[in-house]
Amino acid sequence: MKIQLSILLSLFICCNIQAQQLPKTNVMLFDFKQQNDTVYTLKNPKFLTAFNKNGYNNQPYFLSDRMLYLTVQTSKDTTQTDIYALNLKTKKISQVTRTVESEYSPTFIPPRGTNTDFEFSCVRVETDGSQVLWRYPLNRSHKGKTIFENLKNIGYHFWIDYRDLVLFYVGPPHKMMVVDSRDESARYVTSNIGRCFQELPDGNVAFVEKMDDETWLLKKMDSRTYRTSLITATLPGSEDFVVLKDGTIIMANANKLYKFNQRKDTTWLEIANLSYYGMNNITRLAVNNKEDRIAVVID
Repeated sequence: MKIQLSILLSLFICCNIQAQQLPKTNVMLFDFKQQNDTVYTLKNPKFLTAFNKNGYNNQPYFLSDRMLYLTVQTSKDTTQTDIYALNLKTKKISQVTRTVESEYSPTFIPPRGTNTDFEFSCVRVETDGSQVLWRYPLNRSHKGKTIFENLKNIGYHFWIDYRDLVLFYVGPPHKMMVVDSRDESARYVTSNIGRCFQELPDGNVAFVEKMDDETWLLKKMDSRTYRTSLITATLPGSEDFVVLKDGTIIMANANKLYKFNQRKDTTWLEIANLSYYGMNNITRLAVNNKEDRIAVVID
């Protein structure tokens, strides 16, 4: 019964988010460096969302070293969300999408070969409530187009390469699917998953599987065979994480950051307490491994 209740609540959130005012969230940016296996430093905090501090600022994604994309619902318009771009070098803020529909989860699409027509994808909630995956050119050469003709219950997504992607397919139960974007052929992987997908250094995909309300497992999917295996249990109630270049996984719980490396650790190790900065509830994370930066979403 507990897992059924959790699924129904998550389904309500996924499918009805376009019709409600979203919670106030903000994004902080830190310089983030690993000193050794157990010591990490966070410095130079920057409050990125002062332009909308009383609105919804979430789902940060480093589209490049200097460009951070966000899902934004302004405090002046609580009917829908758009994608915004923050240039971390020039501090310029620009609105990327401007539609009557709501867009969520901006994600870079890997280019094919030497193709330089760079694009990003996002989940768009259409006016009829369906959740459809769209692609947009970075150069604004056109207004975007749908990726799939028939798949419309998409909650979250992750590109394995320019062709194949992992989908959080809204249930119940929520399913993890690998789909070929060319012909929409799909392969089922598992069910009752979390909302976060991250690439590991070996090209495999890390995700969370929720066995029940208390037991959440961090697992990985082999990108060639689609078989899954256990990494470790998550922190209690945590499903958002990022992966560093050496394979270390960073996860938040309350106001603290923890790390786990499958080759070195047997349990989660606390590496930072952000209560010093007045942060009490950290949710989503994004990391820029090249520039050693981490973006943190706080309530």
